[in-house]
Amino acid sequence: MNDRNPHGSGAKGPDELRHQIEHARSQLGDTVAQLADKVDATGRARARAADLRDKAGAMTVQLRTSAAEAGHAVQDRAARTGHAVQDRASRAGHAVQDRAAQAGHAVQDRAASTGHAVQDRAARTGHAMQDRASRAGHAVQSRAERAGHTLEESAPQPLRGALSAGMRHPGLILAVGVLGAAAVAAGIAWRRQRHH
Repeated sequence: MNDRNPHGSGAKGPDELRHQIEHARSQLGDTVAQLADKVDATGRARARAADLRDKAGAMTVQLRTSAAEAGHAVQDRAARTGHAVQDRASRAGHAVQDRAAQAGHAVQDRAASTGHAVQDRAARTGHAMQDRASRAGHAVQSRAERAGHTLEESAPQPLRGALSAGMRHPGLILAVGVLGAAAVAAGIAWRRQRHH
């Protein structure tokens, strides 16, 4: 009984019992109200958390969209700038290439002109030297022929035939001259050895 009566005594009559029941109902109502407030507060907190999650999700989507749009804008600007720089560099490269080609052609033309001039001078010099050599050769040949005729006329009769043949075949004269010089050198060497 003591567990059922918080005051430690039983009801002494129906009025007291009603009073205890009313008191218990009042306490029970307060407890239920407190529990309801607690449940309601938890629900409200959950609702607020859900609302905050929804707002945070919406803000995340909005931020992602804004970041993507900004990224695309920056990417587009960078691409346009890159194309503009590439176009300028390409035009500058073509201009430099054209100037280099023009300079190369000018140098090539000058070199060709100089080469032709040097070649013409060399050809003229070569022809002049060839003409001089030819004239000198003819002069030497004429002198040799005159000297040969003079020698042939002044030589004794037995040598005239050999000299005439030598004039017709100069190679034979040269061979005989070499052999004669060798014979003279051998004779001089032999005499020196005899005297020593």
